[in-house]
Amino acid sequence: MKVITTIKALTSEIQAAKRAQKTIGLVPTMGFLHEGHLTLASKARAENDLVVMSIFVNPTQFGPNEDFESYPRDLARDTALAQSVGVDIIFAPSVEEIYPHDGGIRIRAGEQATLLCGASRPGHFDGVLQVVSILFHLTQPTRAYFGQKDAQQVALISTMVRDYHFPLEIRVVPIVREEDGLAKSSRNVYLNEVDRTEAPAIYEALQLAQHSFLANGDATAALAKAKAHIAARTHGKIDYIELLAYPDLLPVTAQTEQVLLAAAVYIGQTRLIDNCIFNVKEGK
Repeated sequence: MKVITTIKALTSEIQAAKRAQKTIGLVPTMGFLHEGHLTLASKARAENDLVVMSIFVNPTQFGPNEDFESYPRDLARDTALAQSVGVDIIFAPSVEEIYPHDGGIRIRAGEQATLLCGASRPGHFDGVLQVVSILFHLTQPTRAYFGQKDAQQVALISTMVRDYHFPLEIRVVPIVREEDGLAKSSRNVYLNEVDRTEAPAIYEALQLAQHSFLANGDATAALAKAKAHIAARTHGKIDYIELLAYPDLLPVTAQTEQVLLAAAVYIGQTRLIDNCIFNVKEGK
């Protein structure tokens, strides 16, 4: 496995792979890898000739009061984990390598970015689409792999790829969870002992809401059950719990086939996100 830090060296590797007509799987990450990332990499390994994992904590998707400086970083640990699942290349550039200039051109994520996580994080998804488009250009992947846990992010990236004709396939991999249901995340390391015992209530609440909605189709009642469960089982602060059509992120109608039930909750000082995506015909 190669660890590459410059665009020039990465370009050389990608051009060689293209000449050899190899398929390329890209796994974009911000590092501090966990089982969810490794599942993405394993899926990429099974479906491509060359697997590239980017490890880059992207400053343009962090707000002024967010955790960019304290976001966990451990490249040596990540390198060993990536190698264990067959990653061929780690691309771990500096901020200066990715953003050497600022010509003032911006990507605007649109209406989908004003909901859910975007409502409390203005500009976040603009930064996500900015760095993802750069990585797509640099790695020229056949397929790019993302986790369902970031469902809104996946919806926006998929829309960008569709509308701007990026020549690649987006592959979405289901959420990887701890035994008690908590979605695996790099931010879970911030949870103290009490926080960690409370955090699984988020997924429990989503399951309650899903069962309620499938039983009677009442979104308001379903969301109320989820909120009540979190209030009863945690000291957490709910950022949002929403039920929307997916992937459009529009209100659910009689014609809606697929639904996103998503939550963001502060457990202690840590903001955790989770979701479930399901067909509205399930259980009918």
